[in-house]
Amino acid sequence: MAANEAPGGPGQLAGEVDTDAGARGAIYALLAAAFDQPDEELYRAIDTGAFRDEVAALVDRTDLDVEVPDFETDDDYEKLCARYNDLFVIGFSEVVDATDGTMAHEEPPVSLYESSHRPEVSWNDVNLDLARAYEYFGCQVDQDERDNHDHLQLQLEFMGYLCRREAAVDPDVAAARLDFQDRHLRVISEAVADALAAEPGTEFYGDLGEFLDDFTAADVEDLAARREGGGSA
Repeated sequence: MAANEAPGGPGQLAGEVDTDAGARGAIYALLAAAFDQPDEELYRAIDTGAFRDEVAALVDRTDLDVEVPDFETDDDYEKLCARYNDLFVIGFSEVVDATDGTMAHEEPPVSLYESSHRPEVSWNDVNLDLARAYEYFGCQVDQDERDNHDHLQLQLEFMGYLCRREAAVDPDVAAARLDFQDRHLRVISEAVADALAAEPGTEFYGDLGEFLDDFTAADVEDLAARREGGGSA
């Protein structure tokens, strides 16, 4: 996701950077990267424990009480990629009628698209609402790697951007973050976590789903409490 520079420019940042919001933004960015097809750099970070260490250090810089799981893997790089594909990318197809070649196809066991978890809302309504939210804050989906607006990774990248904007430019963005969580990110985060919990052998990705659910829930709880207490949210 590409984001335009926030209004005001670098010479007009807030007088003091909010390290809590900035750390939350960095965590959302790490989560977005972790829900992408793994590359060798991410694998090394997971395998050496550097991924967990970075997440734990960032959580410590926030006011949130969130447990950081082990984020361990016994997989080699190729097996981690295969596990990702089995969970999130590759569905199941079979021939149900050999006479005419009719195929039955099942989606991947864990969809990373919000609309897949919301049968009561149309695909168009979900994606249009997200497109408007991204556009309002000067963000757009990368045209070189275009995906549907409701993909979890894009939503995490957008939330990371909002956190960074809140930290350095506009504390009032906290209200928009709470709205985006309620309308979209918490919905897909909880659904993905539940789907992963129902699957056997999720290993690293089971931990990732659990942390995603816990972290977004804690973020929402804190934002809501600040709003009720008369804070910026």
